[in-house]
Amino acid sequence: MAEKATTTEECKVNTKAQVNNAGAAGGAVYGLGFIGALVYFIQHATSFWNGVLGILKALVWPALLVYQVLGLLKL
Repeated sequence: MAEKATTTEECKVNTKAQVNNAGAAGGAVYGLGFIGALVYFIQHATSFWNGVLGILKALVWPALLVYQVLGLLKL
């Protein structure tokens, strides 16, 4: 059986496909985190405007999390 030699172009295509697929898991984690944060903030809202603020907080929860963690670590 003869082996097919891979060309540089085929390697580039394979590498690009691997890089594109690597980001898919991060999007899923962010999406699940967004839904969880949205449910949490909406459940704890005491008024309509607190609910609106909860929606905005759910969008930026990773930034809030990193800010709090860095504050605890004093970095």
